[in-house]
Amino acid sequence: MTRSYTSVAVGLMLSVVAINGTARADGDGMDAIRAATAKYQDIKVALAEGYIPDPSGACVSAAAEGLPPELGAMGIHYLNPGLLGLAPPGGRVSGNGLVTDFTTPSVLLYEPQVDGSLKLLGVENLIFQAAWKEAGYMAPPSYGDQVWDTMADMSGTGGDEAHGFEPHYDLHVWTERENPAGPFVAFNPAASCPAG
Repeated sequence: MTRSYTSVAVGLMLSVVAINGTARADGDGMDAIRAATAKYQDIKVALAEGYIPDPSGACVSAAAEGLPPELGAMGIHYLNPGLLGLAPPGGRVSGNGLVTDFTTPSVLLYEPQVDGSLKLLGVENLIFQAAWKEAGYMAPPSYGDQVWDTMADMSGTGGDEAHGFEPHYDLHVWTERENPAGPFVAFNPAASCPAG
């Protein structure tokens, strides 16, 4: 679920862009997402609505991915298998979900707290490239002027940048924890994965 090294670097250079044509990332679009997803501040609500922790259970940080620690973290990903349209297990994770509405996100991002609780950081949507193309779309999805990240395992790196997922598009939206690097940048320097 993390970005490739190239898209992280590109993402860090992105400035705040327009959402839905005229609303800014800190305006109406972000407010609508924040209002619709505020209920997920209570992890029990997320679980009741079908979100499950990423099977790895890992809190994703830049340092753990071999990137500069100052890039920060993404947190723990809670996935909604129904919204992602996940295929039965076997091989790389794939699915046919086409959710582009961030008020009903397919992924929630949480930061683990030292007391064992989870704090909602933001949301993410993920669409597998094969399903997107099968639906007739040629260009990657976008949110306003913001094009989603393109993710796939990069051969020759020794790692699995797509973390067992088939090639996909995704975009993080930092609704609850402002990201100094930008509202759509994958890693948030203001987020962390506490030791232990």
